[in-house]
Amino acid sequence: MARLSLSKSSLGREQRQLKAFERFLPSLDLKRRQLMAERAKARRRREETQREAERRTREIGERLPMLANQEIELVNLVSISEIHLGEENIVGTRLPILDRLEVSVADYALMSKPHWVDAVVEAMRSILELRIRAQVEMQRVEQLEAAVRVVTQRVNLFDKVLIPRARKNIKRIRIYLSDVERSAVVTSKIAKSKRARAEETA
Repeated sequence: MARLSLSKSSLGREQRQLKAFERFLPSLDLKRRQLMAERAKARRRREETQREAERRTREIGERLPMLANQEIELVNLVSISEIHLGEENIVGTRLPILDRLEVSVADYALMSKPHWVDAVVEAMRSILELRIRAQVEMQRVEQLEAAVRVVTQRVNLFDKVLIPRARKNIKRIRIYLSDVERSAVVTSKIAKSKRARAEETA
């Protein structure tokens, strides 16, 4: 750290810095609180999506117990062909959003498969979409957590380091300048009284 210069110009510089720090801190803290609120919202949304995917998976198992039949080939019946992600800017943090999801269904002979396979295909399509949505929402949560961490570090830097240091420096410079001024006054009075004595003896 550079040595503190105990001068009036240094005092002015420290005061300007302190003003800037104190002006910047509230907006930084507001950003942190907004990001924390968004993070909480993103966590809730992800949990809801995951619960919905689990609920639908359970529901299809209960509604269609014939899924346990190993003779009917259902593997690779539904797959993702394309995922289109967009971007959303939340208080300066760029977050992914699921714009569009394209799911492809493998061709299957309607006559050779049981009638309930259509219901399975629709359910699998829906569950697949929910799982992809949950993954994107998880990415949002992770990015918001990282953003909250960075902004919190900055808030702490201003609040616990820069502002207290600037205040301490200002106090130190003021004490020094006050001591110098007092010393100058005392020196001046001593010199004046010496002159007066010298004039009396002359």
